[in-house]
Formats: sequence, structure tokens, C-alpha cells
Amino acid sequence: MRWRYRETVLVLSTLAFFATMVGRLAISPVVPMVTEDFGVSNSVIGIALTGMWMTYFLSQFPSGLFADRHGERPVILVAVGGTAVASVFLAVAPLFGIFLLGTLLLGAVAGLHYSVATTLLTRTYDEIGTAIVVHNSGGPLAGLIAPPSWRPAVAIGAAAAIPVFVLFAWRVRPTEPRRPDEPVRDRLELEPILELLSRPEIAFPVVLAILAAFVWQATSSFLPTFLVEHRGQSTEFAGVVFASYFVVQAITQVGVGAVSDRYGRDLATAGCMVLASTGFGLLVAVPGRIALGGAVLLIGTGLGWGAALLPRFMDVLGEEERGAGFGLVRTVYGFVGALGSVCTGVLADLFGWGVSFAVLGGLLALVFVALVVNRALSLGY
Repeated sequence: MRWRYRETVLVLSTLAFFATMVGRLAISPVVPMVTEDFGVSNSVIGIALTGMWMTYFLSQFPSGLFADRHGERPVILVAVGGTAVASVFLAVAPLFGIFLLGTLLLGAVAGLHYSVATTLLTRTYDEIGTAIVVHNSGGPLAGLIAPPSWRPAVAIGAAAAIPVFVLFAWRVRPTEPRRPDEPVRDRLELEPILELLSRPEIAFPVVLAILAAFVWQATSSFLPTFLVEHRGQSTEFAGVVFASYFVVQAITQVGVGAVSDRYGRDLATAGCMVLASTGFGLLVAVPGRIALGGAVLLIGTGLGWGAALLPRFMDVLGEEERGAGFGLVRTVYGFVGALGSVCTGVLADLFGWGVSFAVLGGLLALVFVALVVNRALSLGY
């Protein structure tokens, strides 16, 4: 087959997502080292990680507005280049306060990428389902990188971002802005924002996404720490398991997306909730490495729910709404879901890691129940 320009866009967008995710995910495997180095608790490091994910999702809505005004290419370049700068800033932070500031900066610049890249792919591909799944796989693959100490781990975000920035700038052509003459501030009126979010076909999946994102954020932030402190694994083995979790997610997302396209968004999302919730039960309550392997397989597959749930928003958003509209949806569910890191850290300090991770499984079960009730009662959400 002849290589086409759209494949170039897809590959480089996926690499850009990988680069922006590396800087954030590289922190999680070394959380115990960071807490020891700076002398802070799980609750405090949870605040830093929650802040990072909150600024990440806060950037989603304005990124769509900027892309509508200036085109997708410059926004993605700022995201990748900013990730490199922020990663270096984090790696040299001498105090926890500066480290905290760096996490906020990293989240803000990295968050410019996802919604804009998704919109770029919808402008490049007629069949967007597979393209979005391939693009999404760039995020989980970033979890494979886990150096043995925390400063090199954080700095590796810059090493990943710089070559991707160069390639994207070189090979991806500018796109025509959708609204080049409309100032961004004119689109920040509250009434149309509330109108979009209040549509039943938007509001219901946003609530589901908040709960699912809460669990995803908590798992991405604290799975290695859980394995070390609750299951007694070594830091090195916990890093291997963490990487395996992301390998599973990257591979199985393709299947989740295919099931979603063929059998419906709700069925695929409900299946993800059952798998992940069962996996958390194994992770918390069943000892041994066989149970741990099964838990990683189930959780990794189930927390790939985005491949099933996120296309639902694109299905109901009009073409002119997709840039800013999808960014707005991402900002809302992601910002609230980012509380997963700090809430899980606090629960772990108060009640232990077993309770905190059992709560995560319970939240996914709640999403499953909501989907079943919606279908059984024909509510139409």
C-alpha cells in the first residue's frame, strides 16, 4: 500500500500524544522516591498530581478555541514543545513547592494536545473510529518508560518531546482555521456553554466519564505505590507491573473501539466497567502473582473505556461544534475526575491502600449500574 499523507498525520499525532503523556506518567512509578526525597505524604503528592491533571483538562476547552482561530498544527507544537520545557523544569526542582509548580505547568501545556489532535484526525479521516483508537494508544505506551530514579524519570519527558516536535513541525502541514476572524473571548459566553453541557445526550456520558476518569487518574498516579505498600512488591517489580498495565491498555483499546463501533457505545462501556471492577477486586483481595496478572489484564482492558465512551460525544456533536465542544467536554469530566489522585491519596493515608482501591472498583460498578438502568428503563440518555 502507498503511504499517504493522512498516515503521516496519524503517526505524528500519536507520537505527539505519547510525548505529552510521558512527562506526566513518568512521575507515577517514582512517587515513593519523590515523597521520600521531599519528605511529603501521599496526600500531598496527590495534590500535586491532581493539580497536574486538573490543569491538563482545563487546557482542553481553550485549546479547541485556539485551534478554531489559528489551526491545529501550532497548538499541537506548543503542547509538545511546552512539555519538553516543563519536564526539564520538574527534573531540576530543588524544593517541593517548585516541583508542584512544575506539575501544574506540565499539565497545562500537555493538555493542549488531545482535543485538537482528535479534531485534526476528524478533518483528515472519513472513518474516525480506528484513527482515534490508534491515536489513543500513544498515551498508554508512555507508561512503559520508568527509569530507576525520579529525576531522570521526569527528564525523559523532554527527551521524548523534542524529536517529536521537530518531526511534527517538518511533516504536518498547516490546516485552515475554522473561525479565523472570531476572537476567542467572543466564544466564552456562559449561555451556549451551559446549553451544550445540559443536553441529555451530553450530560449523561459526562457524568459517567467523570467517575471513570476519577478511577483512571487514581490508578495512573498510585498503582506502583499500591503494589509496594499494600502488596509488598519491590519498586522495580511495581514498575514492571505498571508498564504491563499500559501495554495491556494500548493493545486492548483497539478491541474496545471495534466492539464499540459494532455493538454500540453503551455495551462496550458497560463491559469495560465489569472487567475493571472485577480486576480491582482481585488486586485488593487476592494474593499471589497469578491473581496480580489477572488483575492487570482486567484493569488494563477495562480502563481503556475511552475508546468506547469518547466517540459517543463525537457522534452527537455537530461538525462546527467538535473543536471547542469536545474540548469543553474533556475539560469538564477530566477536571472533576482529576480529583481521583488527591482523594485516593487521602483515603490511603486515613484507611490504607486496600480501602482506597476498593473504592475505585465500586465507582466503576456504579457506572455499570447507571448504564443498565438507562437501558432497562429506556431513559434515552
